Amino acid sequence: MKFIGKLLLTLLLLIVLAVVVLYLVGQTRWAAGRLSAWISDNSEYRLSIGKITHSWSQPDQIALEDVQLARNGQPQALVANRVDLGLNLRQITEPRYFHSVTLRDGTLNVQPQAAALPVQADVLQLSNMALQSNDSEWQLNAQQVTAGITPWRPLAGHLLGDNNQFQFSAGSMTLNGIPTSKVLVQGEQKQGQLLLNNFGANLAQGDLTGVASRAADGSWQVDRLRLSGVRLQTPLTLAEFMQRFTTLPPVTLKRFDLIDARLEGKAWAFNDLDLSLQNVSIEKGDWRSEDGSLNVNAGDVINGSFHLIDPIATLRLSSAGIAIQQFTTRWEGGLLRTSGNWLRAGKRLQLDEVAMAALEYTLPIDWRELWLKPLPDWLAEVYVTKLTTNRNLIIDINPAFPFQITALDGYGSNLLLARDRQWGIWSGSLNLNGSEATFNKIDVRRPSLALNADANQINVTELSAFMPNGLLEAKAIVDQLPGKPFQLTLHGRSVPINTLQQWGWQPVPLTGDGNLELQLKGLLNSDGPFKASLKGNLQATAGDGQAVNQQLP
Repeated sequence: MKFIGKLLLTLLLLIVLAVVVLYLVGQTRWAAGRLSAWISDNSEYRLSIGKITHSWSQPDQIALEDVQLARNGQPQALVANRVDLGLNLRQITEPRYFHSVTLRDGTLNVQPQAAALPVQADVLQLSNMALQSNDSEWQLNAQQVTAGITPWRPLAGHLLGDNNQFQFSAGSMTLNGIPTSKVLVQGEQKQGQLLLNNFGANLAQGDLTGVASRAADGSWQVDRLRLSGVRLQTPLTLAEFMQRFTTLPPVTLKRFDLIDARLEGKAWAFNDLDLSLQNVSIEKGDWRSEDGSLNVNAGDVINGSFHLIDPIATLRLSSAGIAIQQFTTRWEGGLLRTSGNWLRAGKRLQLDEVAMAALEYTLPIDWRELWLKPLPDWLAEVYVTKLTTNRNLIIDINPAFPFQITALDGYGSNLLLARDRQWGIWSGSLNLNGSEATFNKIDVRRPSLALNADANQINVTELSAFMPNGLLEAKAIVDQLPGKPFQLTLHGRSVPINTLQQWGWQPVPLTGDGNLELQLKGLLNSDGPFKASLKGNLQATAGDGQAVNQQLP
């Protein structure tokens, strides 16, 4: 019996010695290399481990140092200075299931086509890691990442799993080309949905906070999104900048607030912008709303030469369109105010009232081309129920025919100013008068215009102005046909005989004041030069009785 006892004790000591030897050898670089080679030879992954260590102060953890992992034929998925594996009793039956996996000081590349890793854990932790992803939906590059995912069950194409809770922070992050810093995200994934219960970041020198969720079909619902103090500069034009939003997935905004923002791009800027948008769905560049609102105010809105100062807008959004409850702004030194509706069904802007006062407006050099240019698709008609203008100054600096009208007052009613995306006067009545005016170096006083329009023609019932010793009066009819053919009759009494020469007519071989009678017709919206479409006859009689009859050459 003593012999058997000694034999058993000896075997036990040998087993203990073998375990100790294996424990010590297992922590050598040779053992780490052999384990790496065995896994690389017997799986679809390439694994490199510099060293395996264990400390009795943490008996339930194994540390892997200088770890590199990649799928065959793919770039590195993981590079880490250290990987801590937390052990648990479950590994007796499931050796590949760990209590925790902690990645430290390295880079994790989340590849969209990656196969499922053959390991799982109750918790995946990242400590001072770089996180990268470059799939069609998430182009991500994050640095100084600390994160926790519970549980971690990687799937094919989902390295981080798809049913878990997570917390993520990063010192800096670029997401889909947008740089941010001091990022914090808390949320969960379940049944194909992504729930962001809380997220925040520093964006463009401002603060971003919000709550949002993404459905399994890729659409988003933003319960709350707030941007404050943003200072954004971009090389894009305003059209190019807005175009980026048309490529976003479908999104429903319950509430979006932009506070004290300054946005600047190529030839455009928004300064001191406050914006609040509620209950709107946006998809493929179009929007829908049943009970939404948009409130906007800013210090300045600039787009090219267009400059609004202190604009304020209060809009209500519905399935029918937009109710413009208030829009006021200072523009070109004066005040502009309006209210009304944009109707989705006919893409019609219907303004109850437009008031313009004390403007000092210089027309664009290409204003005639802009007038003939079709309006955008979303604006087919513009209708103004009531138009009032007070004490306005209108200037045209076109060297071919400059003009200026001072103290322009006016009143219009039921004006259809655009039809089928084309500017014009398609219906209504309009009366305008000024204090003084200059038309290509010819000074006149009290210029006045009165017209009414319908679907067939524009009838100019009064067109008059006083000259130093006389009066110019005219009437005209403009047909609502392509090219806008018109007929004009002008009478001048006791006016300078060569008045019309400054306005494009040939010289009249008479001097002094006299009477003029002009018959003129042509195309107001001619495709070519305006003068080329004209035909006319002028009868001029000087004060001494001499008369001349001229045809337009």
